[in-house]
Amino acid sequence: MADSPTFPRPTTDRPVYVVGGGPGGLSVAYALRARGVRAVVLERADRVGASWRGHYDRLHLHTTRRLSALPGLPIPRRFGRWVARDDVVRYLEKYAEHHELEIVTGVEVSRIDRTSDGWLLHATGGRELTGAAVVVATGFNHTPYVPDWPGRDTYAGAFLHASGYRNAEPYAGRDVLVVGAGNTGAEIAVDLAEGGAARVRLAVRTVPHIVRRSTAGWAAQYTGVLVRRLPVPLVDALARPLARLSVPDLSAHGLPRPGTGLYSRVTEGAIPVQDVGLIDAVRSKRVEVVAAVEGFEDRKVLLADGTRIEPDAVVAATGYTRALEGLVGHLAVLTENGRPATHGARSPHNAPGLYFTGFTNPISGMLRELALDAEKIAKAIVRSHGTTVSGLPSDPGAAPRT
Repeated sequence: MADSPTFPRPTTDRPVYVVGGGPGGLSVAYALRARGVRAVVLERADRVGASWRGHYDRLHLHTTRRLSALPGLPIPRRFGRWVARDDVVRYLEKYAEHHELEIVTGVEVSRIDRTSDGWLLHATGGRELTGAAVVVATGFNHTPYVPDWPGRDTYAGAFLHASGYRNAEPYAGRDVLVVGAGNTGAEIAVDLAEGGAARVRLAVRTVPHIVRRSTAGWAAQYTGVLVRRLPVPLVDALARPLARLSVPDLSAHGLPRPGTGLYSRVTEGAIPVQDVGLIDAVRSKRVEVVAAVEGFEDRKVLLADGTRIEPDAVVAATGYTRALEGLVGHLAVLTENGRPATHGARSPHNAPGLYFTGFTNPISGMLRELALDAEKIAKAIVRSHGTTVSGLPSDPGAAPRT
């Protein structure tokens, strides 16, 4: 890899720029290339799949191998049904190589501006790049988010966001509090309990829906695909008896059944927690459920029920922000919560030629939807911008490939 980024050589027409070298960006780049359109991926890290490389060691896809492949290349069968983190990274590397995608690494785009006939990207080193269209694929998990808890800045105990957690080894024999009962927090709590932590507590503010990853060989993802287009109240009604049959009542352990419907929660952005050991860990008291965190005081953590605890370490599985404000916030294309107002093949009405992918968290599986969106985005770009986007470069060395 070169010490400094090598930008694409100018062509008669302008390429489509794809910002982000994760699954979403790579799949869009392939879909465009398959249609003869030059797509240049700009990735701020030094390799593709940077977000996946940073996840905790234990992580496997919660979606099946068959329904997680990107367009144009299946995931190898040897990776198993639930693909491990390192194998996802290997797959992304192979995907970029197999499709000969044009990728420039070490390039961060700080701002995207509309021009009279296209788009201007402000990138690393003061460079300005012009494109016929832009696809923003910087990822759902972009910037770690930590709530502004009272006393957090002066807390004297060990504290880290889940993005910095790798495995349980550093916490063997220690008392650890995991904050947040989403999929990440639940799995980290199980990993700590199985990895030798002396005590593991899971702070829960909103009780999650818990689903089995698969039942009698039927993956939960298949159900997610089938019900995605059904009315929300109907799916909520269907999910209740299924939950009672497949998931035990954990009320005595601090996890009562949620009072709101499963799919209603999904529409609000809360994906169900897939059980990868949490149910057994809670029932066996290897993971203790406690009240939500309200603040910090010296080395103590204050909980919503008034309890004060003093763990050796706190892992905040409190999610991420999309961090799109600096990039496109000035274009009036974001909602109040900072997410794109449109996604997939639809451009904002006031910003034609600007596309977003990977900023939803669908019940049917993120990678599956990224693959579908990639084809839709490519078709939309060809249909709307076919006379202004450039074809594939005649010189295969125009930009480094990774």
